[in-house]
Parts: sequence; structure tokens; C-alpha cells
Amino acid sequence: MEGKWRWILVTAIAPIAWGSNYFVTRHFLPLDAPLWGALLRALPAGLILLLVARRLPRGSWWWRSLVLGTLNVGAFFVLIYVVSQRLPSGIASTIMATSAAALLLLAWPLLGERPTRFGVIGAAVGLLGVGVLLFEGGLTVDGWGVIASLAAMVLSSIGFILTKRWGAEVPLVALTSWQLIGGGLVVLPFAVILEGAPPASEPSAVLGYVYVAVIATAVAFIAWFAGLRHLPAGTVGLVGLLNPVTGVLLGTLLAGEAFGIRQAVGTLLVIVGVVVGQRRRAVPT
Repeated sequence: MEGKWRWILVTAIAPIAWGSNYFVTRHFLPLDAPLWGALLRALPAGLILLLVARRLPRGSWWWRSLVLGTLNVGAFFVLIYVVSQRLPSGIASTIMATSAAALLLLAWPLLGERPTRFGVIGAAVGLLGVGVLLFEGGLTVDGWGVIASLAAMVLSSIGFILTKRWGAEVPLVALTSWQLIGGGLVVLPFAVILEGAPPASEPSAVLGYVYVAVIATAVAFIAWFAGLRHLPAGTVGLVGLLNPVTGVLLGTLLAGEAFGIRQAVGTLLVIVGVVVGQRRRAVPT
């Protein structure tokens, strides 16, 4: 059990870093170049990790890297930008948080990991907490934004499951680098054709890109894939609920956003859901 919690803490690095990515992107990066933004986030991170791993794909891993890179990185990063433009952050984050339930359910037919009773309860409590944390009344919902958000959630969930299924024998840093490079290369021609030259960047934006590429992408994806390697996919999905919590807390601490009773209750529910979901008891068939 002690070893399990150690890997849970490692996995938690990813959603916390991704939660900080919202703040950095919103305050430091240009918002009118989603394709270049995805490319500049993925490709440098992948190349840095490739220098560390010093290992190229072999055999089927050439096409697997492109598939996983598209699902987990290229399409996902672009769709997230579309979502941020069309949906209030509360609705968008709540929809994306359903990936915890998606991973829990997809892991059963694709990996043979049957959900536990406490895992299901923890996911339900955690999702309720995300809803309390982020939802506000009187918000307008854009249909295309909802579709893009659901697509991003489903694609990344499938990609994470396939990463766990295919990548058990591949060194972790190499596996992560191949996906990030594959996703970046998939986006590259679309960025050049549709958006032209890379966006001009102020010094603050350059620092923002460095943070996003190194911390919120390279480090975060290694931590996330390490969790998928050592923990059930449903457990990893529950830990991912810390993502919107981090976004709200950073918004409060760094941007002066409101943090009241609703945010406190939502944060507590998410933490309770993550903890409860770690208990073991199989769902009866």
C-alpha cells in the first residue's frame, strides 16, 4: 500500500502541472494561434526527452507513436484551445473531468481492469466536487464547444488506455518523447498552412512557453505515464481530478479570483473522492 501511495503522489504531479498550465496560458501566451501553441508545447518537450532517452522507435512503434501522439497530444491540445474559446471554464473543466469515469470504464474492456466499488464511489464524489467547484449559474452553453470538449476527453482517454496497453516494455522517457514528437509533427503542417508563421512572442511569452513545454508537458506526461504503468487506469483517472482544483487555487492565489464556501466544499469533495477511490473491493458481477 505504501508503494501505491508513492506512485499516486508521482502521478499527482501531472494534473497539478496541467492545472497551472491554464494560468500560464491565459496570462502569458498568445491566444490566437492554437496550432502553433500546441506545436510549441509538444515538439520542444519531445525533443528534450529524446535527447535524454537517446532511443528511436523501432518496428510498430513508428506508427504507434503517431497514433498515440495524435490522441494524447496533437488533437487534444488543439481541441482544448477550441474549448477554451467557446465554453466558460467551469463547464469545460467539468466535462473534461469526466475523463476519470471514462478511464475507469474503458479500462475494463480494454485492459481487463474491473472497477472497484470504492473506485466508482470515489469517481462519483470527485465529479460532484468538480461540479460544485466550477459550475456557476447563468452560463451560456455553446454546442460546438461541448462537442469539442467531449471529443478531447474521449480521444485522450483512449490514448491513455492504449499507452498503458502498448507501452509496458518501453522505457518511460522514450515512450513519452515519441508521443510528444509524433503529436507535434502531426500538427506542424496544419500550423504552417492555416496559421502561417509562428506568432511573435514577448520575453514573458517565451518564458511561458518554456514553462509549458518543460514542466506542464515533459515532466507532467512522464509523471502521468508512470502512474499508468504502476497503477490501475481508474486510479490514475481519479488523481486527474486534481487538475481543475489546481486551476481554481492558482486563480485565487495569483490572479485574485474569488474563493468562497462553494470552492472550499468542491475542493474537499474532490480530495475525498480521490482518497475513497483508492480502497479495494471488487464490484460484484
